[in-house]
Amino acid sequence: MKIAMVSEHASPLAALGGVDAGGQNVHVASLARAIAGKGHEVSVYTRRDDPGLPERVPLGEGVTVVHVPAGPPEPIPKDELLPYMPEFGRWLAADLAADPPDIVHSHFWMSGLAALAAARDLDLPVVHTYHALGVVKRRHQGDADTSPPERINAEAMIGRSVDAIIATCGDEVTELLRMRVPRRRACVVPCGVDTDLFTPEPVAATTRKPRRLVSVGRLVPRKGLDTAIEALCAIRDAELVIAGGPPPDRLDDDPEVIRLRRFAAAKGVADRVRFLGRIPRERVPELLRSAAVTLCVPWYEPFGMVALESMACGVPVVATAVGGQKETVINGVTGILVPPRQPAAVARAARRLLDEPLQRTAYGIAGADRARSRYGWPRIAAETLAAYDRVLAARGRAPERRAS
Repeated sequence: MKIAMVSEHASPLAALGGVDAGGQNVHVASLARAIAGKGHEVSVYTRRDDPGLPERVPLGEGVTVVHVPAGPPEPIPKDELLPYMPEFGRWLAADLAADPPDIVHSHFWMSGLAALAAARDLDLPVVHTYHALGVVKRRHQGDADTSPPERINAEAMIGRSVDAIIATCGDEVTELLRMRVPRRRACVVPCGVDTDLFTPEPVAATTRKPRRLVSVGRLVPRKGLDTAIEALCAIRDAELVIAGGPPPDRLDDDPEVIRLRRFAAAKGVADRVRFLGRIPRERVPELLRSAAVTLCVPWYEPFGMVALESMACGVPVVATAVGGQKETVINGVTGILVPPRQPAAVARAARRLLDEPLQRTAYGIAGADRARSRYGWPRIAAETLAAYDRVLAARGRAPERRAS
């Protein structure tokens, strides 16, 4: 099978940790590789944001990243990309026409617009993954939401126009129903985790920190780092290590780092909060395994990959009961779920795990087992391919399957 994935702002080649580079980049890259590993061909179309980028770059066997010339070849915040989507769609249509895929899988709403426009005249089926919904973002961020005003209506239109929706959690399906998107269009296939990279390998006693809390992710307000810092006030002798955001040499100039440092100072815990900045992805498992507990406490979260990665490393999590975290984290088994924006609840949960090493060990073992058995990328790829097959069967098409 030939698959065209469209991910307009989230390149699988991007460095992670910036404002617009996070879970979607990892998801697209990992899913493409996993599908290719089953014998299929995947092309990932993303916007060219650097004039030096070649048009096509191999990502691995069976996967090619295609840089689409749409707008100036420079970084542009994703919320300012909508005007360039018609140009993106036209270029995509011409490229797909030259060598049509069996199916198009778009990621994020603007990719959905471009994919539908490109596929229309070619009669290609389109499957869509939202990764986040504008209506949820608006609900939680209000006036701070920088999404284009067209987003919410566009997402509803996409849901009614594509052949199928692959949602990453049940919460998303519920939101789509509220948007009057037919239930029959959606199936749930969660995000996955690289269980070869994120492993519960033993670490030296000098490496694991019994009073270390870790948070990993983009430095944006919705990730709830204020909550984690405030919770530290009630957790004696613990340190909080935060990874993500700008490179280490630019931390002092980053507005969110400056804000969070001031907040920590006001709370009297600045000496116990450490910012690492952006770290290479291959170093993330080592950081997670150095922790006693991982804090994943966003206000809202479409899926929440860090909680899953921590579980895969055998480290229990304290996570807010939002989005996909309600499904990945089994409360009282692999971690503890708490309400969002409740630092006292975060503190109680973290203290409980810090003070009970046997319980931490039990949660870690259960988390690693759940991550490995349910969320490995080969299984996620198989479930995605099954969704493709249903769409193609509904259209009376049956592409040759090269591998099981």
